[in-house]
Amino acid sequence: QVQLVESGGGLVQAGGSLRLSCAASGRTFLMNAMGWFRQAPGKEREFVGAITWSRGNTYYADSVKGRFTISRDNAKNTVVLQMNSLKPEDTAVYYCGARVDIGTLDRGYEYAYWGQGTQVTVSS
Repeated sequence: QVQLVESGGGLVQAGGSLRLSCAASGRTFLMNAMGWFRQAPGKEREFVGAITWSRGNTYYADSVKGRFTISRDNAKNTVVLQMNSLKPEDTAVYYCGARVDIGTLDRGYEYAYWGQGTQVTVSS
């Protein structure tokens, strides 16, 4: 099993920045990619971005491209989501997920492991 713990959420004004971290533990050798998803009240969970574990290739949703950056630290088994130029519509609970294959990275149901989520609130 893989355990994931997110941190770094909070309240920020529009235009500001936040940095989320996701620390993985357990059988981390199973991971081939990690992704970030978010869910706003009354909405479905949506893909934010993902990174492949070995090569560090990154993929982003169009809504965050150019504003959000995903990076990883293999030695620390940690993935970071740097969020800049935040907008009120970025407000959501953010989840990190880990998957054992590459597959289609924006499909949340293909992720085997999930963190508990961290709240991000962007005020206007």
